[in-house]
Amino acid sequence: MKIQVLGPLSAEVNGASIVPTAGKPRQILALLALYPGRVMPVPTLMEEIWGTNLPQSALTTLQTYILQLRRRLGTAMGPGTPGSAKDVLATRHGGYLLQVQPQSVDVHEYETLVSGGQSAFEAGDDEQAADMLRKALAIWQGPALVDVRVGPILEIEVMRLEESRLVTVERRIDADLRLGRHTELLAELAELIARHPQHEGLHSQAMVALYRSGRQATGLDVYRRLRARLIDELGVEPSPQLQRLHQAMLTVDPALDVVAGPRRVSTFDLYAA
Repeated sequence: MKIQVLGPLSAEVNGASIVPTAGKPRQILALLALYPGRVMPVPTLMEEIWGTNLPQSALTTLQTYILQLRRRLGTAMGPGTPGSAKDVLATRHGGYLLQVQPQSVDVHEYETLVSGGQSAFEAGDDEQAADMLRKALAIWQGPALVDVRVGPILEIEVMRLEESRLVTVERRIDADLRLGRHTELLAELAELIARHPQHEGLHSQAMVALYRSGRQATGLDVYRRLRARLIDELGVEPSPQLQRLHQAMLTVDPALDVVAGPRRVSTFDLYAA
């Protein structure tokens, strides 16, 4: 089985899709796929589908959805496949589980690459970090579970995954900046700060990339616009490290230049206290 949740939901067995068209069975499949090999309790599945307003027939209806998924699974597996759909989508005391290897799900590959990239980053191996984090991000095919109606449980999972994706993007840009790729990053960073207008980490990266590209004035303008937005919308000043980065740009601090050798901090933390 091959399952993708980092984008539209996809689940294939022998090249045949087992993703149902109905919304609630899709939710069940998505939630089980996020935790392969782990029992998903019946109350959790019910909460995902109906929230706190459970119908009287909730348990029976849930069992019907599981049966529908097993039928699709059994059809895709075919008569010659060892085991049965009940072995793959198994019933356990108090819940159900999808009995597949974690590496069958794209999230597993993504998180493995992110972990390796982060370790390389902390060790100062920026080439390896940038390469692994770029490969991790390439697994994404769009927003997580973009074509699945999410309930309270999946909503949290999607938020977690999307936050992880943004952190990974930021860390990969850190590695690229430490490798001197500032000019190549300008277009990407312009798009990112437009999409995340209050994200100080991305703004700090844009400021540094512009500064190193000989566009000090534009980098200072990025800070000015962010500060105006934070004051206007939240009533707060930029963080102390971002203020110190701004001051460093004004005084042409040599610490802003690309330096050889490992530098095991993020761009945002260049001027952390």
